[in-house]
Amino acid sequence: MADDIFEVELTQGAEDDLEAIHAYLSEHRSTDAADALLDAMLEKIETLERFSERGNIPKELDALGIREFRQTLLQPYRVIYRVIDSTVFIMVIADGRRNMQALLERRLLSQ
Repeated sequence: MADDIFEVELTQGAEDDLEAIHAYLSEHRSTDAADALLDAMLEKIETLERFSERGNIPKELDALGIREFRQTLLQPYRVIYRVIDSTVFIMVIADGRRNMQALLERRLLSQ
């Protein structure tokens, strides 16, 4: 399994999350800071091509007995994803300081 390469896809929700984070940082810090974070985030996401199972189960979902989602961190951001067959679907990219319980219930469990 270590030699397997997974396809990584961002859902529309995750793409929207990245755009919102980039816009916020551009407005409140600088475009350079926003671009640097975007680059770092995409590099982090790209590592899931080879190491899709490395993330831990988000504690908010684990408490509900939901274990099919995983997360990787780029502090303070959390990248929530799900592996289905040979594809990693990035579902949510959010600042971990937000109310993650409400966000995850709205975005992942109401589908």
